[in-house]
Amino acid sequence: MKKYAGVSVRLALASALLLGVPFQAKVRGQEAAPTATPTATPPAPLGDLSALDHAEALSTAFHQAADSVLPAVVTIKSKMNARRVTGSSQGRGENPFKGTPFEEFFNGQEFGAPFEGQMPRREGTGSGVIINRDGLVLTNNHVVQGADVVVVELADGRSFEAEDIRTDPKTDLAILRIKSEERLPAARLGDSDAVDIGDWVLAIGNPFELSSSVSAGIISAKGRSLGSAERASFLQTDAAINPGNSGGPLVNLRGEVVGINTAIASSSGGHQGIGFAVPVNLAKWVIDQLVSNGSVSRAYLGIGIGAVTAEDVRMLNLPAGTKGVVVKQVNDESPAAKAGIRTDDVVTHFAGTPVSGPADLQRVVERSPLGSKQVVSVLRDGKPMEVEVTTEVLPDEDARTGRGEEKREQTEESSLQEELGMSLMDLTPELVERLDLPAGTTNGVLVAQVAPGGIARESGVARGMMIAEVNGQAVASVKEFEAAMTGVSLERGVRVTVRVPGVGTRGLVLKQR
Repeated sequence: MKKYAGVSVRLALASALLLGVPFQAKVRGQEAAPTATPTATPPAPLGDLSALDHAEALSTAFHQAADSVLPAVVTIKSKMNARRVTGSSQGRGENPFKGTPFEEFFNGQEFGAPFEGQMPRREGTGSGVIINRDGLVLTNNHVVQGADVVVVELADGRSFEAEDIRTDPKTDLAILRIKSEERLPAARLGDSDAVDIGDWVLAIGNPFELSSSVSAGIISAKGRSLGSAERASFLQTDAAINPGNSGGPLVNLRGEVVGINTAIASSSGGHQGIGFAVPVNLAKWVIDQLVSNGSVSRAYLGIGIGAVTAEDVRMLNLPAGTKGVVVKQVNDESPAAKAGIRTDDVVTHFAGTPVSGPADLQRVVERSPLGSKQVVSVLRDGKPMEVEVTTEVLPDEDARTGRGEEKREQTEESSLQEELGMSLMDLTPELVERLDLPAGTTNGVLVAQVAPGGIARESGVARGMMIAEVNGQAVASVKEFEAAMTGVSLERGVRVTVRVPGVGTRGLVLKQR
């Protein structure tokens, strides 16, 4: 603490004030004025240590944790060779280098307008961490994406060209290898599931090309979602993360890597107290897949889900305090559809693992063995039941909402349809064919038009959907739909099941909002 004598004095003074004891300090070898108390009383201990000892112990923990990991933290320089670029669309478009190490070089430029020219050689800088003494390096996908050459620089000054780069864009993770005749330093991977909100962590990396920088903070939240990595559930931290930190480790006080620094929430482009890291337990699973197969294969159910709300508890007759996820949509031909899972089912367990929210279900499903049979526990109409689902590999592209090109026919709207703000039509064999529905489909009411600002639009109803059920009651015609709606309260809300052509079924609530 000699180097930070001023800090020591302030900490000791704060301790004295808090504990109600006299305080004496030496300033540059000169005695401070004595207190009125003839005999100074030593600070009362906090447990076995004084307040100052506690502060010094924390400082020592930071020091030891950083020292154990710093030799394994690397600088990653991504180089993109000069190339000819062309464009032909009109207007301002998105930066084509967004999400790559080269994004910052092109911010503010016009993209999309016709152009043709030579893009010069560019370089980007990020961080990484060696996780195996044989030279396996973990980093972010966006640090190496699109690069022609990737160079890894060690803390001791050695430099290597990376080989065998493998990436997983869905979690924004990547691994690469460097070859050295000598054994390399490697960081220890911890257990991110054991991390709690409020735990101290260190973010280590190379922000703004300032190598081997360490910042301290706490875990601010868990289970955060970001659009840039759709299959990752992030740790949030207030430890300073800045451009160049991407791919570096987030470390606990034991010197174990608990996350990979990935992104920040910022209006200025720099640190504003909100950073995100991919949990290391997810990274371990991704690493195993990339090492074994070269890519990541995930299992899926094929459902759209949401957290259980107070409205769901009331409308679905759920016990108070129910934890789980509500099935909002079931995709056609998906594992969930084949297993008989329905909209408005509430999933409480998957393969015996409790499900508290969407991130829990996504995590346990995607890591289950492909082709395996798994028991899914659900509440249907408030009653518990189990269904068996056979997992399948997640398709490369998510199913998108189909939009029929059928000819829209004019219908005479009833007062109910006017109140809801939508026009409905009975299904006919020609409409079934135009919508590419399964042959023989008869149940359902086609939504022909949806008025802006109406109850239907505000509730998520879109033109081309088919209403299949009202409060669990199947409807095969407009007449049956209106009969099922008799006596319902739009202020309280009524649950409807709609079919989206080309996608599947979805649960919605028609409600005056």
